[in-house]
Amino acid sequence: MPEPKQKSSRMRTHYRRAKTYRADKVAVVNCKNCGEPKRPHRVCLHCGYYGDKQILEIGE
Repeated sequence: MPEPKQKSSRMRTHYRRAKTYRADKVAVVNCKNCGEPKRPHRVCLHCGYYGDKQILEIGE
């Protein structure tokens, strides 16, 4: 195995590792039924619809 010729600085190490802990962007779409924002391919928690079908009974 090759060995590094010099010690990596703390800044270089932290800069490299920061990519692991960076927050990812979450995809958001609007529900077709109620217009509330929701994650794609999931049941809307506001109205209970998935596409054109009602999956959950949401009490008001």
